[in-house]
Amino acid sequence: MKKTTIACIALFCFYQSVKAADHPKCTDTIVRKPLDTLLYDSLMHQLANGDKTGRWPVKNTTKPLPGALLPFNRIVAYYGNMYSKNMGVLGQYPPKIMLAKLKAEVKVWEKADTSTPVIPALHYICVTAQADAGSNGLHNLRMPFKQIDSVIHMARSIHAIIFLDVQDGFSTVQTEILRLEKYLQMPDVHLGIDPEFSMKEGSVPGKRIGTLDADDINFVSKYLAGLVKKYNLPPKIFIIHRFTQRMVTNYEKIKLFPEVQFVMDMDGWGGTSLKQGTYRQIVAREPVQFTGFKLFYKNDIKKDTHRMLTPKEILQLKPKPIYIQYQ
Repeated sequence: MKKTTIACIALFCFYQSVKAADHPKCTDTIVRKPLDTLLYDSLMHQLANGDKTGRWPVKNTTKPLPGALLPFNRIVAYYGNMYSKNMGVLGQYPPKIMLAKLKAEVKVWEKADTSTPVIPALHYICVTAQADAGSNGLHNLRMPFKQIDSVIHMARSIHAIIFLDVQDGFSTVQTEILRLEKYLQMPDVHLGIDPEFSMKEGSVPGKRIGTLDADDINFVSKYLAGLVKKYNLPPKIFIIHRFTQRMVTNYEKIKLFPEVQFVMDMDGWGGTSLKQGTYRQIVAREPVQFTGFKLFYKNDIKKDTHRMLTPKEILQLKPKPIYIQYQ
């Protein structure tokens, strides 16, 4: 069976699940095609892109449940917050313009890699770290649910998936994700967490780079896996942003679940050579499951070559990122 056919089946199952989310009593009747394990393994080897280190594809990883989006599709996401033009492209433009720009980027990636279907996504920072302690003393600001609802509505208008992103500040990821359960039980809503703003050592966000340990990450993965089982959902995608060694500690102890697809996303801005080097030294050197790559429309063009990396250049990385984020 052709790769594109399998990808279309996965997308069909995903959209059927989204429709079923409006009728919770019907979720136990969702039928998903069995996972084509041979195709899955083949695509994972293709993502390794000829890696000679022996790290990629990652050995002895669990295969996902039926309905998994990765590696059958690439995800291209717009990142940001609706209250800020400075936190990313998602909040920089009026919704119609922003969505049109996202769809244009999707077409660019479809052309760059014709073998991999592309799914658009909105990656919304629903808990933002703050320099000020705020009324809760936690150095974070939780977005109102009505704002999250509006982002979900926008995403669904173009058949995009949604990522809710957490910058916990002085709080914990364990505390913050529990507040999002009513959204995470939706089949098209996934999760991102930013260790940069997890301030375990008590520093004010923005003054020092934060950190998360494998124990924190495993708590979240186990929680997401539980939601998938409880609500009969397709696998959740769980993204961790990273651009320094200490942002993620004990990576080798990160546990994988068939209900959760794990993406280590190369964050950080700079010139092309710096970003390629960071990817090789931080993300590719410490493999978990899948990788992502973040591009900054403004900050990436300030130094070095004064331009962003092109899709062609990113697809030459070993391994190839399966998640692409624009800020």
